[in-house]
Amino acid sequence: MKLPVVDDDVSRKQPWYADGLCFSCTQCGNCCTGAPGFVWVSDVEIDRFAAHLRMDRMAFLKKYCRLIHGKVSLKEKRSLKGEYDCIFLNEIDVEHEGKIRKKRVCAVYEVRPLQCRTWPFWDGLLASKKAWNHAAEGCPGMNKGKKYTIEKIEALRDAEDWPT
Repeated sequence: MKLPVVDDDVSRKQPWYADGLCFSCTQCGNCCTGAPGFVWVSDVEIDRFAAHLRMDRMAFLKKYCRLIHGKVSLKEKRSLKGEYDCIFLNEIDVEHEGKIRKKRVCAVYEVRPLQCRTWPFWDGLLASKKAWNHAAEGCPGMNKGKKYTIEKIEALRDAEDWPT
């Protein structure tokens, strides 16, 4: 008796974002605030932060980090809105069309950790178009700007150190 082999279409199926996705960071800070969460940092990133801030590694850890189940995360601070902001999210005054307005910016944008650098190309957001579009409701840079190819999206999703 000969049994037919099942053709595995699943392995050949392209993800929903196969034609690419658009994203350009507007540095709005929306991804740096909200419900309580974690921004995990590696030893290499801790050293990068400390060097950038011209601090001793231990002083950096004490001032800006917390230990959660054996892993290091950046601390959070409560905003006036009651949200949990990354410790490095700052509000500054900027002039726009003759008016002063508040803008949220990352104080360490140049050395932000991998988790921040790879936003929004995270597994959970790439899982479905619905998840992506839900996140885009709070991120003005998603679905706009620079177009990323599937290869670049997956390289960012799978990055283990700062993407180039």
